[in-house]
Amino acid sequence: MNVLCIGGANIDRKIQTINHLTFKTSNPAKSTMSCGGVARNIAENLGRLGLNSSLLGYIGDDPEGKWLRKTTGEYVDVSLLEALPGKSTGTYTAVLDEEGEMAIALADMAIYDHVEEDFIEKKWPQDRPAIVLLDTNLPAVIIELVIQHCRSENIPICIATVSVAKSEKLPRSLEGITWLVANEKEAEALSNIKIKTEGDFFKAAVEILNKGVKKVVISRGDKGLIYFTKDGEAGALVAPEVPVTDVTGAGDSLIAGIIYADLKGLNTEDSCKIGLSCSYLTIRSKETVNPELNNQNLTDSFQRYFCRGPGQKGFKSTFAFQR
Repeated sequence: MNVLCIGGANIDRKIQTINHLTFKTSNPAKSTMSCGGVARNIAENLGRLGLNSSLLGYIGDDPEGKWLRKTTGEYVDVSLLEALPGKSTGTYTAVLDEEGEMAIALADMAIYDHVEEDFIEKKWPQDRPAIVLLDTNLPAVIIELVIQHCRSENIPICIATVSVAKSEKLPRSLEGITWLVANEKEAEALSNIKIKTEGDFFKAAVEILNKGVKKVVISRGDKGLIYFTKDGEAGALVAPEVPVTDVTGAGDSLIAGIIYADLKGLNTEDSCKIGLSCSYLTIRSKETVNPELNNQNLTDSFQRYFCRGPGQKGFKSTFAFQR
């Protein structure tokens, strides 16, 4: 099964304070650099889980872009990545506190302003993907063209909203979108509902469904997530207590797990459980994509947090995926 991931392919820089983060002064810190970008991260997660994932996007014709292409290519088909001469590869810089929680993030994504409108015609692969993952790093016109193309070709599509500002690039009508995964603030922006209570999560999901989405997932950070579908499936999954090393990439791995499980034919609730299990593996790692992610470790994570009793073996045989 092929998954086409369209959107951000960036360099991630993470700076974590050693002691309590204090603003308006210098903080002792340690820093790391890795490959990032929502679409790229999801593509790597899926590749590590045994799916054939490809990445369609833009990088700069610079050392960072060449390093990103080489590193990502170990798990992802990067033949569709285009290097733009004279442009800098996008960067994402996250400042984390001493506990690994994000304090602020800065994104330089100017390269995506240079995406041409014939992007789809020029770069769309010949092999029909089983599903398309689209993040909102690209210009609004391109996002709408991708959604329209998937709708006309009846290709399932999952939207990663990325941020509040970038979620505003989505068209008013979301007809044809199979999955939309957003956090609380992004869901507020898309639904025009201020989320203050438990019920408000579901009200926001209903508003997004009314725009045409088939399945909505709203993540709630360390509190888990809620899901709501056009078919009337709805529920809340409460997150267990999981040790946190670094939360960067947790949302991306959540989406990757959902896509992975959905392609395996699991229902909405179990797909969300697999997504959470994948994200729990991520937050226990210092890397944006956990280098120890594989089918077996994801299965173990699911069984640890969501599977009880004799049902474990039956689910494992359904869930296991061979490359």
